[in-house]
Amino acid sequence: MASHRSPDFSGLLVRLSTALGARGIPFMVIGGQAVLLHGEPRLTQDIDVTLGLPPERLGEILAACAAAELEPLPADVTTFVRETFVLPAEDQESGLRIDFIFSTTAYEAQAIARAVAVELSGHAVPFATAEDLLIHKLFAGRPRDIEDVRGVLRRKGEQLDWDYLRHWAREFAAVPGRERLPAQLEELRTLGPDASEA
Repeated sequence: MASHRSPDFSGLLVRLSTALGARGIPFMVIGGQAVLLHGEPRLTQDIDVTLGLPPERLGEILAACAAAELEPLPADVTTFVRETFVLPAEDQESGLRIDFIFSTTAYEAQAIARAVAVELSGHAVPFATAEDLLIHKLFAGRPRDIEDVRGVLRRKGEQLDWDYLRHWAREFAAVPGRERLPAQLEELRTLGPDASEA
C-alpha cells in the first residue's frame, strides 16, 4: 500500500489554481474547503472544484491535472466525464482526492465570477462566496449539507445577501424534487441555524 505525506491542502490548492489559471480556465473551490472558509471547522479529505467549462473541453483539464501532478481516477475518463460531468483525480503526493465538476449553467458562470479570492502562500485562490456555497449545499440537501448550511448561518448570519439567496432558491425550486428550497431557506433563517427541520 502506497504511503502519502500528511495532507497539505494549501499547497495543493495553490498547485491547482496555478495549473488552471495558466490555462485561463474559470473555476472556484466549493465543498468542504469552502465550508472551512465560511462555516465551521469539520473534517474533509477532498477538494471540490467547479469549472466554467463543458465536458467537451476535458483535454484542457487533463493538461492542468498533468501540470499539477494529479492522476485521473476513471479507467475510461472520456466516458465517465461525459456521463457524470465530473472528473475525479488523485494527488500523487498526498493521496487527496480532487473532484473537477464541469458546468455550463448561467448560475455557475455567475457564481464563478463572484468568487472570493483567498490568499494562500502568496497566491490568490478563488473560493465560492458564502451565498453560493449555501445554494450548492441546499440544492444537494443531504444531512451533512444542511449541517454545513447551519454552520455558515451561525458564522455569517445577517451578513449574507438574502435577496441573492432568495432569488436563486426560487429559480432552483423549478427543478423536480427541489420545490421546497425557498421555504427551507426561510425556515433556516427564521427558526435559526440550530433548529430541527420540520
